[in-house]
Amino acid sequence: MTEPPNPEPEDLTLSLRNVTAAPGPSPESLAVVLQTSRGEIPGVFHPVQGGSGAVICAGGAMGGLDGPADGLFARLPGLLVPANVSVLRLDYRQPNVFEECVLDILAGCSFLKGIGATDAVLVGHSFGGAVVVKAGALHPLVRAVASLSPQLYGTRQVEELARPLLLVHGSADEVLDSEASEDIYRRAMDPKQLVLYGDAGHSLGTVADALDALVSSWIEARLLGEPMESGRTVEWPSGPGDGDA
Repeated sequence: MTEPPNPEPEDLTLSLRNVTAAPGPSPESLAVVLQTSRGEIPGVFHPVQGGSGAVICAGGAMGGLDGPADGLFARLPGLLVPANVSVLRLDYRQPNVFEECVLDILAGCSFLKGIGATDAVLVGHSFGGAVVVKAGALHPLVRAVASLSPQLYGTRQVEELARPLLLVHGSADEVLDSEASEDIYRRAMDPKQLVLYGDAGHSLGTVADALDALVSSWIEARLLGEPMESGRTVEWPSGPGDGDA
């Protein structure tokens, strides 16, 4: 599919004006609203004291805060507490409007920088997998990008990312074929990693445990500045085939 021309720069301006916070859905979390010049961005923030690293999570075309694999984004805060990493789970102002969703993630980066974060990793699924690839190249706070079951649209300029990239896809994805990740991987600059889960579907539900371990350890390593080697691997989970496409 041919991508439309990039919008004019004046069409892609957004300023963060204020942030409101209230008790969140889980202990130690905050329900936040980023108030911007283009509308309100809802989210859930899981702050961790004593750390300057953070993660921003971006959902699929319809938005949402929980992520793939039966709630990866909701589990990440607990997985990353030992590493003193805060997590910001953002929803979209205008779901499925690519450029607007990129701006939402950039607003999240500005919020994190404003409260003292020095490094951030972006994690996105499906539509959001392309959103974070684009946003990752645009904000200096971003140190790495993890793109899970990504769509191809919006990744045309992945060559400009210039940050470590993790791609994860299921070989049985019937929503977005794994060739999308293969194509992105071929075009991306080093360092880059592609992990294919054999027989996993779009939501990666049957490899949730493996995905938790992979993504959390990868995030921690990137925030620590550990070197990363490029490579493509295929993993076959044990048990019955994935029916979560």
